[in-house]
Amino acid sequence: MRSRHSPIPSPPEALLAWLRAWAVGAWVGLALLPGLALVPTAPARAAVPAASEEMAGWSSLQERIIEVSEAVKPIVVHIEAIVKVNDRRKRVEGSGFIVDADGSIVTNHHVVDKAQKVEVTIPGRSHKYPATVVGTDKQTDVALLKIEPSGDPLPVASFGSVDELRVGQWVLAIGNPYGLDGTVSFGIVSAKGRNLEVDKILNDFIQTDAMIDRGSSGGPLVDLDGHVVGINSRGQGRGIGFTIPIDTALDVVAQLRKGGVERGWIGITIQPLDRDLADYFGMPDATGVIVNSVSAKSPAHDAGIEPGDVLTGLNGEPIEAEKEEDLGDFQRRVAAVAPGEAIELAILRRGKPKQISLVLATQPHVVPEEQETDLGFHVQEITENTYRDQRLATREGAYVRFVERGSPASESGLQPGDVIEGIDDESVKDLDSFRSALDDAAAKDAFLITARRGDMVKYLLLKRGETPAPPAADEDAGDTGQASHTEPDAHAKPAAAAGPDAEARAVPRPEHGESKP
Repeated sequence: MRSRHSPIPSPPEALLAWLRAWAVGAWVGLALLPGLALVPTAPARAAVPAASEEMAGWSSLQERIIEVSEAVKPIVVHIEAIVKVNDRRKRVEGSGFIVDADGSIVTNHHVVDKAQKVEVTIPGRSHKYPATVVGTDKQTDVALLKIEPSGDPLPVASFGSVDELRVGQWVLAIGNPYGLDGTVSFGIVSAKGRNLEVDKILNDFIQTDAMIDRGSSGGPLVDLDGHVVGINSRGQGRGIGFTIPIDTALDVVAQLRKGGVERGWIGITIQPLDRDLADYFGMPDATGVIVNSVSAKSPAHDAGIEPGDVLTGLNGEPIEAEKEEDLGDFQRRVAAVAPGEAIELAILRRGKPKQISLVLATQPHVVPEEQETDLGFHVQEITENTYRDQRLATREGAYVRFVERGSPASESGLQPGDVIEGIDDESVKDLDSFRSALDDAAAKDAFLITARRGDMVKYLLLKRGETPAPPAADEDAGDTGQASHTEPDAHAKPAAAAGPDAEARAVPRPEHGESKP
């Protein structure tokens, strides 16, 4: 699928030469700026030839932008999704692009998260195509859709590589901001390898000043050869946008085609080893991460890793993390190792070096599997993240995520945050046993729920009444942004852009992973 063929010819050598000359001239002009008062002013007519050459160069650049835009816009699609969060439905719009002539389309996870219906509009075609969500991956914010195309063959993207992308290189962001199809913005690569402090996200983003607005998410970032180098993911104010490297996206897409993404997992939570802590621990020259906690029955637990250990090396390479955003590098390195493979960790325990070998397991789900009932409540599996984030007293049971006001569940006294441990005489250990127990109670007018609430146990009698009518789809309310409705805006500050905790039930999407290694 990785095509290196460009749909448009390479930039003319004259344009490239002019760009190099223009950059050198600009630098020299800035360097001489303090001494301009000592240089006699040249006659106005002497500047005319230089101005003409400059205008010719700018004209060539303009033509190149137009050529790339016209070549790439046909692959950029408009995506509309009806998403359901709790008891409300809403329309979300975004962008995507065609990666295969068979109708495969790449977009962002947060564009189609919790989608019950997805439709795709292709430029130049008058009707909308229903789309199936093949799979999504929250940790990279990548989703793969599939449509059944008709008519002429679909145009497809050609791909570049982040390894060949240079800071300062000109790029175009193409998408449908605020529903305005085929919008092109022009900018440069501002930085590479950005680690954002965003919960459950593993990407090292490309930063660009090409505009990424609401509705642009999922569209391509392309170079002036017309190659897609990234998937636009989120914006932060004017001139700061973040893009998923295309190499990462294509690797995830290949795994989604096979059924899901699997990543290596150690089973620890970590924090940076900053200079103050390193000095306090008597290891001023050490770099690494501090182990906060170790999950039960995890590879780390079985290998003897303890809270307070400092991990300083992975497979012979140093671990460096002095700030929270630096943790992503270590997490990505662990996640990139296939489950079942062994790794070597160098640690410091109370200042003494130690080597530990362990075999990685498969990451637990990042997005908990969820079950919606017809009694006005939703439950989800208790993952390691859920257990830790919600500070639960148990890892067994079904976690109540939502209770609809006025429903039979609400009337019984069931509350969000409760952990259901039993239904009548049946024990609930996980989501499967919850489903089984609820099915066995389906013919009863009332049944007893045993729920743990903090350190208390509640016995709640749930009486079946009239099932509330399903809610109608809400008005769009002007929300054409890509962030799903339970998460803060993906176009806000990165530190506040963590995603939702639950996955849609309407379309099964295989997904594995956890935000901690």
